[in-house]
Amino acid sequence: MIIDNKFLDKLLEQAASSERKRTAFDMRTTNADNSQRIINAMMPGTIVPIHRHTKTTESMTVLRGKLTEVFFDDNGNETARFELGPSTGNLMVQIPAGTWHTVEVNEPCVIFEAKDGAYEPVAPEDVMQKK
Repeated sequence: MIIDNKFLDKLLEQAASSERKRTAFDMRTTNADNSQRIINAMMPGTIVPIHRHTKTTESMTVLRGKLTEVFFDDNGNETARFELGPSTGNLMVQIPAGTWHTVEVNEPCVIFEAKDGAYEPVAPEDVMQKK
């Protein structure tokens, strides 16, 4: 499979018309594929709750657009902020396992993310509740 600009344009159109202002394309080849490889298209205004992945590191690459990756401590205090996107020169971030994080989408954006192991929904205790 080739991922080209036409494919990214189509994903961004789907994200723009989505109620959540984002859409995902699963790159696994079969249900038996135990990797997590996803292309996400996101629009400004989408809300990604602060969350963590306790069992895996997450690798995220910005293919198009610009976003800010934000890290937090266990008390919800911001600890780091990274501007990512081709125009910034920062293309990828490695999110250590157990790190609370979210994204702020600054302009229509497409990312590729990869995690270890089969997909598991984020457990309720791994979504930070607003204080």
